[in-house]
Amino acid sequence: MSGLDASSVVAPAPAPRRGCCCACASVLWKVVKALLHVATVFTGFVLIVPTIVESFAARIALQSVSFSVIACLYIYTSSDREGRIISGAFLGVLALVIVTAAPSVASKGEMAPVIVMLVCNLIALLVYCIWKISALVQACLRRLRARGKAPAAAADPEAPLATMLKPEVAASTAPVQVQQTTFHIEDLPRKFSYDEIRAVTGDFGTVVGRGGSAEVFRGLLDDGTAVAVKRITSYKPVGEEEFLREISIVANVHQRSLVRLLGYCLVQGVPVPVPGTTRGQYLVYPFFENGSLDWWLFNGEDRRRLLPWPTRRRIAADVARALAYLHHECHRQILHLDIKPANILLDGGFRAHVSDFGISMSIAQDLTSVDTCGRGTPGYMAPEIWFSSLSTKSDVYSYGMTLLEIVGGRRGYEQARRDPSETPDFFARVVREKMARGELMELVDATMAPVDEGEVEALVRVALCCVQHQRELRPSMLTVVEMLEGRIAADLPPESRPSPGAKFT
Repeated sequence: MSGLDASSVVAPAPAPRRGCCCACASVLWKVVKALLHVATVFTGFVLIVPTIVESFAARIALQSVSFSVIACLYIYTSSDREGRIISGAFLGVLALVIVTAAPSVASKGEMAPVIVMLVCNLIALLVYCIWKISALVQACLRRLRARGKAPAAAADPEAPLATMLKPEVAASTAPVQVQQTTFHIEDLPRKFSYDEIRAVTGDFGTVVGRGGSAEVFRGLLDDGTAVAVKRITSYKPVGEEEFLREISIVANVHQRSLVRLLGYCLVQGVPVPVPGTTRGQYLVYPFFENGSLDWWLFNGEDRRRLLPWPTRRRIAADVARALAYLHHECHRQILHLDIKPANILLDGGFRAHVSDFGISMSIAQDLTSVDTCGRGTPGYMAPEIWFSSLSTKSDVYSYGMTLLEIVGGRRGYEQARRDPSETPDFFARVVREKMARGELMELVDATMAPVDEGEVEALVRVALCCVQHQRELRPSMLTVVEMLEGRIAADLPPESRPSPGAKFT
């Protein structure tokens, strides 16, 4: 289910402040909606006042217009089909009361039918106000509860990573403790109806990405929150029972550097949509205006300059902590199986968030029964994945290849793709040889200049530890985090196979 690159989930941003612009636009939209609601409701109250006009016919016409305005309020502000059905039924009952009661009371005076219509309109307006105010209060309470569950350590999400230490002094330096900001979500994510998904996405009007296993649409919730709605289109569909099981697992996994699941939709009996249809399985995620890491790394020097060395080092640490959490701190171990820059999203502060986790692969006990042959992306896949030999070390390998691309500002797989005789680990072999000759800085992205060569070398050492051909030689992600924080040195193990000479261009 994770075959879509996360770059498809988001719209790329030309500047690092676009996350702020999105937030401002969201607030503005909320204000405009609130003002429109207040103005419409006020207009409804004014229209139903019977003293505005004098004649009986005009008063009846005015009450009829008022009822029509109120009906539009109910119907067009309902976010789903169920809400519209309930609204229609309620309005139908009121209309039936007006049609039957107004003529029967006409003998009691000219104003009697007008009063019947006035009372019905007042009831409709008051119920509408109570409905909307109740929904607003519930939304505020949910947000307050969510904030109350977050630990105090999350109060400063922009706290920088401890300065990376050179290998020769790492062991002798006092460890820097970095608080892990994790918490669990007690409730399941919101279950959307299919009509709600259509409403959120504007009937699937804005496609922001398309991959081999999913399509992604930009959407907007009722409160103005921008979301990305992923429609699963894989030709190897996951059954409904397994889909819901994975959802329940992901719902109780949350860490600052993991993209959280906001909700889902499952159309019963349709596990995967036929190409060209719009039904099946849907996932709802936050929308990241700053896009994915690969959009910044592989699309020109101007974009790479906006990722200076401290930012890239912090991104590397964020991703490492997220993977360590998935591998070692979850109640049920989760393997990502497709770590790469395209699946690393950046928020407004350029903090990294790992996407497409959990729905990739949750593991209970038996790894041998899971068919993972060929899962992932060439250039980032650990060698053992081709043989369905799966473990947390597979993600470690992918993370190491991603680190090398973060430092080099280029795709590590391009040379191997151009030359069929080369292996996917070509870039890693070239980096090791350059480091041995003291020429590592030749491979470092020049747009980051100036950088501390010792810090760069420390990060590259971590990467090379991660991309060992034999998975037993790779460190765990917990060890990787300790290496990045300078608590232990990154000692390179011997290569698992000979490294033939090569030139990187």
